[in-house]
Amino acid sequence: MTPGDLERARQDEMIEANLARIKRKILVMSGKGGVGKSTVATYLALLLGSKGRRVGLLDVDLHGPSVPRLLNVQGGFEMPREGVVKPHRVSETLSMVSLELALGDRDLAVIWRGPTKISAIRQFISDITWGELDFLIVDSPPGTGDEPLTVAQTIQGAEALVVTTPQEISLADVRKSINFCRQVNLTMLGLVENMSGLICPHCHQSIPVFGSGGGVKTAEQMGIPFLGEIPMEERMVEMGDKGQLARLMHEPSLQINKAYGALVDRVLSA
Repeated sequence: MTPGDLERARQDEMIEANLARIKRKILVMSGKGGVGKSTVATYLALLLGSKGRRVGLLDVDLHGPSVPRLLNVQGGFEMPREGVVKPHRVSETLSMVSLELALGDRDLAVIWRGPTKISAIRQFISDITWGELDFLIVDSPPGTGDEPLTVAQTIQGAEALVVTTPQEISLADVRKSINFCRQVNLTMLGLVENMSGLICPHCHQSIPVFGSGGGVKTAEQMGIPFLGEIPMEERMVEMGDKGQLARLMHEPSLQINKAYGALVDRVLSA
């Protein structure tokens, strides 16, 4: 056995030991960019944490990490002693890891080929001391490339939560993502339709900017659970841009919070 084989075997043991302490692993993915996948992953993690669940949020969108900006997290990892690396503590119940924390410069371009990305993701899972978790939410980049494939092959027992928008151009790519999940034997948690309608600030009715009903129809056609529709909400855009997404949880009257509340209930009961 070569030194490289020995190192990979040692890392596999560390990955297995870390994952054994995590009850549920959810891979949040999408067929294309711009559907709000990172926002869904981050807010879902925040809401699960607000219900007393111990949650880890792993951002493996290496080329376009959004999670640190949504949560206004800056700085590096916590290293209480040599050989121990802990995720960044966002709250008492939520911890987060993103490549951006290691880079320091938010505007630095990550120009990596596949093997380097695969190595980085495996290190995030093996070397970070996550501790006991109820959920590990993984924010994956769009598509079916190296990053989601590495997560699917590395995190045994992961569940896929696929995010789409209602229009057909997004749904066509989502069907590819669902077929990807089946090919790599990922359990399908279900499909979420994001941006399902714009909430009018005056009449408070939903305006179907991108159409309507595409998500539920696709879920039925593909034979997977439909987890709900998330409307577009001006306050979520505002708070996300400010890095204050957590503040939205204190505005229960917002329709978007009612939609996310139903999503959380379905995730917990799955």
